[in-house]
Amino acid sequence: MAGHPPYDASSTPPTFATAEEERAHLKRTCALGYRIFGTLGFGQFGDGHISARDPELTDHFWLLKYGVNFAQATVADLVLVAPDGTLAEGTGGINQAAYNIHHPVHEARPDVVSAAHCHTPYGTPFSAQNRLFEPLNQESCRFVFDQALFDDEEVAVASTDGGERIAEAIGSNSFCVLRNHGLLTAGSSVEAAVADFVAAERVAEVHIKAGDRAVPLSEEGAKVAADLFEGFNLSWHWFQWLVRDIVPDPTVVD
Repeated sequence: MAGHPPYDASSTPPTFATAEEERAHLKRTCALGYRIFGTLGFGQFGDGHISARDPELTDHFWLLKYGVNFAQATVADLVLVAPDGTLAEGTGGINQAAYNIHHPVHEARPDVVSAAHCHTPYGTPFSAQNRLFEPLNQESCRFVFDQALFDDEEVAVASTDGGERIAEAIGSNSFCVLRNHGLLTAGSSVEAAVADFVAAERVAEVHIKAGDRAVPLSEEGAKVAADLFEGFNLSWHWFQWLVRDIVPDPTVVD
C-alpha cells in the first residue's frame, strides 16, 4: 500500500532520543488510532476516545477534540487536556466523559500511556451481560487472565467520581468490561491500547455469536495460548497490521 514501508515481523517498538520525538510519535499514533476506529465504524456518534499521556507533562493527555470525524482525524485535531479538564494546548471542546474516565485512569496508573473506549456493535451488547470474557477462542486468551469488571450502573460517567470507580475496578489489569456500557483498554503505548481494543471487540463478537452453545477452553488450555502471546510485542504488531490494512496512506494524519 502507498506510504507503508515493507512489514518487518522482527521489528520492535521505537525508542526516542528526546521528549519532542516521543510526543510526535504519540500524537501520530493517537490520530492513526482514531482513524482505525472511524473506518471500522466505531464512534459514529462521537461516542469514543483514545488518550495519549504526554511524555513531559505526565499529568496531561492528548485527545481528539470533539466533533471531528474519527476517520478524518489528524495530529492537528488533537488537544492537550490538563488535570483540571481545561485545554493546555489546542482549541475546541472535548468529550466530557473522556476526561471523566481517562483522567482518573491515568492518575491511578502511571504505567498507562493510553486508554481506549468506544461504544461498539459487540462490545456494548456483551457488556450488558455483566460478565467477563471466557476462553472461547485464541484471541480471548489474551484477555482472560488480565481483565476486570466494572459492575456499576453509571453508564454516562458524568463526573470524575465515576472515572475513579472505573480506575479502582481496573486495578492493575489492561482490560475492563464496563457494565451496560462497553469495553475499555489501558496500555503502555497507544498502539497497545488501540490494538487490544479492536481485538477485544472481536472477542466480544465471538461471545455474542457463539451464544449458549459455546464450549470454553480449559484453564490449562487457555493458559498455554495466553503464554504464547507473551514476549512478542503482540499488540504493537497488531497495530502495525491495522494501520496497513485500514489507513492506505498514514501520512494523511500529519
